[in-house]
Amino acid sequence: MKNLPKKPEILTTTVGSYPVPMWLLSMPTEQTLLDATRVVVDTQRQRGIELPTDGELYRFDANHPDTNGMIDYFIRPLSGIRSEVGRQEWYEFRQMQTMSFRAKPAGVVEHTLGEGTLNLVSDCERAVSVAGKDIKFTVTSPYMLARTLLDKHYGDFDALLIALAEVLAAQVRDLNCACLQIDEANIPGNPQDGPRAAAAINVVLDAFSGEKAVHFCFGNYGGQVIQKGNWAALIDFLNMLRCDHLVLEVKHRPEADLEALKAVSSDIVLGIGVIDVKVNPIETADDVASTIEKAEQILGAGRIGWVHPDCGFWMLQRSVVDRKIEALVQGRDRYLGIA
Repeated sequence: MKNLPKKPEILTTTVGSYPVPMWLLSMPTEQTLLDATRVVVDTQRQRGIELPTDGELYRFDANHPDTNGMIDYFIRPLSGIRSEVGRQEWYEFRQMQTMSFRAKPAGVVEHTLGEGTLNLVSDCERAVSVAGKDIKFTVTSPYMLARTLLDKHYGDFDALLIALAEVLAAQVRDLNCACLQIDEANIPGNPQDGPRAAAAINVVLDAFSGEKAVHFCFGNYGGQVIQKGNWAALIDFLNMLRCDHLVLEVKHRPEADLEALKAVSSDIVLGIGVIDVKVNPIETADDVASTIEKAEQILGAGRIGWVHPDCGFWMLQRSVVDRKIEALVQGRDRYLGIA
């Protein structure tokens, strides 16, 4: 019997989104979506990514290209929410000052929330059908979703937050994939909400039986950071999460953020960004290896379990993305001496 290849000490993954192929945009049928998903996953695997994502191609909305469906894909199908928003409701949402970069709410909550036509299981099954179960499926955090809504039913943000978490939990419970990743890009700018955000995220994490990851970044709108803050202010929050590993924006962050991450519980494996998705220049394998080496010098040997891009890739060209993915794996291999 042949010995199975040993997994590297540091594994590679991507964060979620991939640029939508032009041929999918020109003919968005179920078959072309299936084909495109196969291409995206195979592209990652051919370059050596151990835990690929499905590219989130089915979430892309040409009317909201800057968010790649991170919000509207989840909000629009839910029952209890009206997505048509009037002028007065725009004004009310602006007065709430929940998101300085978003003037219009994603919807107005008028009744008790329900899953409506949201079907994460079906979208996950599509990817599994062409890629197998060893993939990661991504879901936007209930906290981030709640911050985009104008609530006219619950009258209490925490009640709205938990209602969203329970809807998502009911769906992720049936996902048939290796890893669930919760995505959160708003809490880094609102660390005071850490406990309530962690409680809601944990509701979703607890419902999934596989590997559990949580991704945090400081936002990316056309290469621009949209959240102020630092990792030091978020350590207590990160330690509240019942996840297996973190997927953290690090490459585009100051060195002090790495120092702060030393305080993350040893029960949680650290994943660090080694590819900057906010710029077009492509990192070399040496760049990536050097980034990992520097991070391990600060965090300690064996503390890093994953390397990945800082965030999703949807804003870059495919030719750039594929070369960045290649550099990610080659750099990890070079650092570990397995190249």
